[in-house]
Amino acid sequence: MLDPVLLRKDINFVVTQLARRGLSFDVERFNKLEATRKEIQIETENLQAQRNTLAKEIGKLKSQKLDASEVMAQAAQIPEKLKQLEEKLNSVKNELDSWLMTIPNLPHESVPFGKDSDDNVEQRRWFPDGGYQSDREPAPFDFEVKDHVTLGEKLGLDFDTAIKLSGSRFSFMRGGVARLHRALAQFMLNTHTAEHGYTECYTPYIVNASTLYGTGQLPKFKEDMFWVTKGGDDIDAEGNVIPKEEMYLISTSEITLTSLVKDSIVSAADLPIRLTAHSPCFRSEAGSGGRDTRGMIRQHQFDKVEMVQIVKPETSYDTLEQMTAHAEKILQLLKLPYRVVLLCTGDMGFGSAKTYDLEVWIPSQNTWREISSVSNCEAFQARRMGARFKNEQGKNEHVHTLNGSGLAVGRALVAVMENYQQADGSIVIPEVLRPYMGGLEVLKP
Repeated sequence: MLDPVLLRKDINFVVTQLARRGLSFDVERFNKLEATRKEIQIETENLQAQRNTLAKEIGKLKSQKLDASEVMAQAAQIPEKLKQLEEKLNSVKNELDSWLMTIPNLPHESVPFGKDSDDNVEQRRWFPDGGYQSDREPAPFDFEVKDHVTLGEKLGLDFDTAIKLSGSRFSFMRGGVARLHRALAQFMLNTHTAEHGYTECYTPYIVNASTLYGTGQLPKFKEDMFWVTKGGDDIDAEGNVIPKEEMYLISTSEITLTSLVKDSIVSAADLPIRLTAHSPCFRSEAGSGGRDTRGMIRQHQFDKVEMVQIVKPETSYDTLEQMTAHAEKILQLLKLPYRVVLLCTGDMGFGSAKTYDLEVWIPSQNTWREISSVSNCEAFQARRMGARFKNEQGKNEHVHTLNGSGLAVGRALVAVMENYQQADGSIVIPEVLRPYMGGLEVLKP
């Protein structure tokens, strides 16, 4: 959520920054709400002062054994008036908070202006045989390239069974390809915990709405989620009807990892907090417009290894570079060509102040495809969650939260299959994955 203090002090800055994201902020609406809030607060403070004055007067009259009934009658009316003002103030605050919950984060000054992905700015490219090299394309194969769907037909990647069980945008794996998928996740987790200092976590796959409001998925992106309803018809042990509640399948373990600090004051000595988890992710792909219906690129259910860091504000942009390097390291160890792209204002996520995408080379499409997105949300999520730490001045300050894919497991499987394919349809297993595959070097049809 945007900083209310910044809105009050420098609303023109907020308007300008949101305009960079293509959003028009309703200044008139905000000013009206602010004016109403101030009026109520002033009236409340005046009544509180009046209550204190009357209390003193009552005490004085009673000490002098004089009649205080008239003054007491005046004082007796104040609590009800204060209650009414409190209700009005809460109504104004709720309207403001509900509105601000739908407003995206402000972009960092270093984020380039742009309308969509065409305006993103490439930062660097990396190749297994040459390291960082700009203005180079991956070398072509000397045989006809197959996509991962065709390769997978004889390796255990079964989309027909998935469609029979669940519908489109699901996959079913068996045998070697299922093991390769698991190996990728284990390799990523081990690298992030052993080399990058993250603590491995296992988190719930279903969360309540409050959790999603905290990290920014709700209310704006409900249609992108899958959810279930519990309660309403069930009776508890005391015979009471259990209230109806919507529970949501997580679209990323960023949600559960970041929410670890929800409604808490973290010790400064405990920062930074580095967390990682492997989990399934569930997305409805609402608005995807039929894109990537073939194969594993865009699924309703997929696996991801997530990285989250919770840090002091002054270190968050160094942390963004560090986390991007952590994701890059996975691709380098897998020896997959990739590039790093800085997202423009029109393409960045709702809660992000700055985002880097890592895009891996997909030979069958002859293009780069996103495999990781690393974002600094600054205090945007922390304000929504109530996540703070005590700074050096002894004051409570919001933490900064960062998240990144380290990596999307299904897309990593696609990249490995296609980049390591052989003319006979077999897949060479990357060296770093062989210990997880029982020493197997080649996955054969």
